[in-house]
Amino acid sequence: MGEGMTLDERCINTIRFLAADAIEKAKSGHPGMPMGAAAAAYVLWTRHLKHNPADPLWDDRDRFVLSAGHGSMLLYTLLYLSGYNLSLEDLQAFRQWGSKTPGHPERQHPPGAEMTTGPLGQGLGAAVGMAIAEAHLAARYNRPDHRIMDHFTYVFASDGDLMEGLSCEACALAGHLGLGKLIVLYDDNRISLAGATTLCFTENCDQRFAACGWQVIPVEDGNDVAAVDAALASAKAETSRPTLIRLRTTIGFGAPGKQNTSACHGSPLGSEELRAARENLGWPLAPLFFVPEEALAHFRAAAAESAKRHEVWKDALRHYAVDHPEAAAEFERVMKGDLPARWEAAIPSYGPGTKDVATRKTSEAILQALAPVIPELMGGSADLNPSTFTWLKGLGDFQKPGDPPASREGALGGEWGYGGRNIHFGVREHAMAAIAGGMAIHGGAIPFTGTFFTFADYMRPSIRLAALMGLRVIYVFTHDSVGVGEDGPTHQPVEHLMSLRGIPNLTVIRPADANETAEAWRVALGRGDGPTALIFTRQNLPVLDRSVFGPAAGLRKGGYILWESVEGTPEAILIGTGSEVQIALEAGKTLAEEGTRVRVVSLPSWELFDRQPQAWRDQVLPPSVRARVAVEAGRSLGWEHYVGLEGAVVGIDRFGASAPYQVIYEKFGITAEAVAAAARRLLVLRGSRA
Repeated sequence: MGEGMTLDERCINTIRFLAADAIEKAKSGHPGMPMGAAAAAYVLWTRHLKHNPADPLWDDRDRFVLSAGHGSMLLYTLLYLSGYNLSLEDLQAFRQWGSKTPGHPERQHPPGAEMTTGPLGQGLGAAVGMAIAEAHLAARYNRPDHRIMDHFTYVFASDGDLMEGLSCEACALAGHLGLGKLIVLYDDNRISLAGATTLCFTENCDQRFAACGWQVIPVEDGNDVAAVDAALASAKAETSRPTLIRLRTTIGFGAPGKQNTSACHGSPLGSEELRAARENLGWPLAPLFFVPEEALAHFRAAAAESAKRHEVWKDALRHYAVDHPEAAAEFERVMKGDLPARWEAAIPSYGPGTKDVATRKTSEAILQALAPVIPELMGGSADLNPSTFTWLKGLGDFQKPGDPPASREGALGGEWGYGGRNIHFGVREHAMAAIAGGMAIHGGAIPFTGTFFTFADYMRPSIRLAALMGLRVIYVFTHDSVGVGEDGPTHQPVEHLMSLRGIPNLTVIRPADANETAEAWRVALGRGDGPTALIFTRQNLPVLDRSVFGPAAGLRKGGYILWESVEGTPEAILIGTGSEVQIALEAGKTLAEEGTRVRVVSLPSWELFDRQPQAWRDQVLPPSVRARVAVEAGRSLGWEHYVGLEGAVVGIDRFGASAPYQVIYEKFGITAEAVAAAARRLLVLRGSRA
């Protein structure tokens, strides 16, 4: 190793070459960012980051999000060197089957990876949610004599992260909210996969973030350890606004033939270039995966020093529990993700005398009933509270602390500040979904969002990541079909149900009436291993008399027998969801009057139903009954899963239209007459009728 190399330089080069070696061995990966940003990462992890490798889920740890997930070897190298449960052999198994070092970071795989990243902008958006959760929990649980929630959220972001529209949405809101515990280190290397960023990205990011209310600290040499250290110290000292530290770096630093070019962004350096980089930076040519003892000892010592802060925090928490036992017990519960005892008793029920009501309106009433008993429930809408009813009235607006503006039109009453539980996301659906995911990742909050169902498309990437990570996020989508009516096809989500049903581990629930809506919220809150999409109507629906029809608790199993003309095996089965269950019931009664043994099934959630034992599914949908008709005001593609290739679907395989919703249903043939006619045709084809 070259003479005169300082300990800092040895540690930084250890990061660079462990990353480059792993990528070379895997024959795939992104060496450019780990080599270029190694110095800044080293400073953050050894001098500033509050963490404990022995307990990666410590509640008050600093959060570190690698939004530029393609640079995953940077994170894995830092985790290994710091002493997390990751070995040198794990680094050598980068991108291989069953390894702890996948191509892009995955939540807690390996331990210490806060979230799944890779789609650019998502980590940055989620980090805003983490900072919101920290600020809210601090406002709720900290006391003048005890600060049990007090940490920073750090993000490593790339040029590509800042190009994505999601980052504009999320960072604008973060600036408005004054999230001073959020610090973004921007790896400004001016190179992306296709070439120099000057091809498409020439905006002044310093001015952009300053205009959004951020502190901006430029560091013109990202390898200047002292400058990075000072920038981080300044960022931590400014707690009234978030900070962007713009690091001017060189992608692939040290690789003489490829540095500062896109050639090292997404491909291994190659053996010759890797050798040249070693020679250039004075690193041993062999062995590969070389870790100087003094570098490893320095990283481990820094992590051990940081871990002492965990012990101090645990002692403080014990004193907090003595002085504030009720708050301490609640804090422990919400951070574990447990729901309060007897929370379900707050869920209202609706008797047969209840007047017709839209499921979005019932959802509002349920939220108001649950919010007082589930203090961790918080969220809002994308500027649509008066339409989606996703608000917690009187429970405060999550806003930057201080005096509220003179005009508070749209404010929901209660506390104005970080203790408020209503988040005003603005017209930012994508950021809303990403932020909600970050809140769930952080812990201590059960986030919900609200918008029109047609705008689920704006949220899909973040919904997919929440499903991939198994996060408890509740997405409320209203105005669920052509029932929107006069607003027309742009606002009528005919294809969206099938689109969301295609996301693994996302539970989609479309309830048929007020009591099914109550059960849907019960399921969504009780589910701790993935997100839930609740799909509600704009138009009023009848509240079914449960003394006549099957109990709404059947929703918990995804599908159940709602009504049948006679007991026993039916001749025909009619299946409906949401507002179309009423149409199926009307068709069923028509067929029954004609002498057909008919069953009507409410199937509000495919995912819940498919998780049930085969015996239950066969009981509801007997395999011997093949005369099946499904009715839903959306795309028919996919319903063959339940009606088979021999069944029929009454759906909508075109875009909608602008008219009163009753007219649209009639013109599009979503009627009881159409469902009954389809069943008759199937019965004739199967020889059940002469």
